[in-house]
Order: sequence, then structure tokens, then C-alpha cells
Amino acid sequence: MTSRMSVLVLGGSSDIGRAAARAFARAGYDVALAGRDAAALEPDAADLRARYNIEASTRSFDVLDTASFDGFVAGLPVLPDVVISIVGLLGVQDNAESDLAHATAIMRSNYEGPSLILGLFAEKFLARGNGTIVGVSSVAGDRGRASNYVYGSAKAGFSAFLSGLRARCSHGGVHVVTVKPGFVRTKMTEGMKLIGPLTVEAPVVGAAILNAVEKKTDVVYVSGKWRLVMLIIKTLPEAVFKKLKF
Repeated sequence: MTSRMSVLVLGGSSDIGRAAARAFARAGYDVALAGRDAAALEPDAADLRARYNIEASTRSFDVLDTASFDGFVAGLPVLPDVVISIVGLLGVQDNAESDLAHATAIMRSNYEGPSLILGLFAEKFLARGNGTIVGVSSVAGDRGRASNYVYGSAKAGFSAFLSGLRARCSHGGVHVVTVKPGFVRTKMTEGMKLIGPLTVEAPVVGAAILNAVEKKTDVVYVSGKWRLVMLIIKTLPEAVFKKLKF
């Protein structure tokens, strides 16, 4: 049996998920990668084992299949020390405005599913007396914008959930981290017009997640510039804000 710390990455097939897995493996954590297609994650797990000499495994996990969550948690061979939720769906705002199924998928993928699964892990961690929960939210949740309010509202709900969970768990030896990456150059943002000075690469986010876990940070804006940008945006009067085209 290993005595190393362990991390479970929900959304392990995403660019940020892979980056987080590498960061934790490099730091000596055993890693479990979870995603809808566990077999597709095996090459990543094999690379982690060979590159960092740690244990790496894969699990099937679908954030929309909430009925499977209890069985998923119960079926883990070991309750991890850290669980990270990086699952999400950006979606297309224009489609979500009229397509209820698309809007539902965005809301469930970014709020309902991640919140429910992390809530289950919180119960397990509180019973054990320790653990760290990381939720990757978004600066889009800091204030609803016309260009992405369906996605942003779901992330706002997720951030609020993490805030409340953090307050509750702080008395039970469990730490909850909220990570707000801002623009990240990934497959999900491919084709989008990103603002260079406000854009980071996935490995930067992975390193920021590891640093937040180790330093027990509460809320992380991966790029400090976003903290200032969102502070300004949040303080704009509604009469001014609603006239902005972004």
C-alpha cells in the first residue's frame, strides 16, 4: 500500500484536468483520472505512472448522471485526500437562449452536477476529519454578461455553493478551494477571441490549483489581473453595465 497523498480529478480528459494531474503527480501524489470515457484516459494514466513513478488509475464518471454519484463515490478503492472538479460545458449562448435542452446541459454541467458530487465528497471528508475539495469555477460567474449569462449564471451558482461549503467545512478539518481561471488557451476556447494579457496556458492553472491546495487558499484568480478586472466590472452601476457590449 502506498503512503503517498492521492488526488481524484473529475474531468480528467480536459486540458486543465490533464495539467492538474501532471502538477500533482510531479509533487508526488497518486492520481485518479475520472471522465465519461475511462479507457480514453488510460494513456494519460500510463504517462503519469512512467514519468513520475506514482500510481495512476482511471474511473468512469458522467457529471450529468447524478443518479450514479452515490455508487461512484462508494466504488472508489480509496477515498482521496484531494478531489478536484474541472468538469463543465461552455456551450453556445445564442443557442442556449432558445434551446432549452442546450441551456439545461450548460446549467447542469457547470452547477448541478459539480455541486452535488462535491457535496458527497464533503460528507465523506467531514466524517474522516480531513480532505481538500477544489472546484474550478469562472470569472464569468462574478457578474452576468449578455454574451454568456447562461454559462455565467451556472458558474455563479457553483461559486456560491463552494463559498457556503467552505464555511461549513472549515469547522471540520476540510478545506474548500474556489479556482477562477479566466481565459485559458484550451480545446474548449479554441476559435474564441481571447485577450492576450488576460489569457493563461493550462499548465499555469494546474500549478495554481496545486499551490492553492498546499497553501490552503480559499479563492484563487489564476491571473491576478482578473481580480482587478472583475472588481471594476462588479462595481459598475447597473444602468451603465447593461449598455456595455461584451
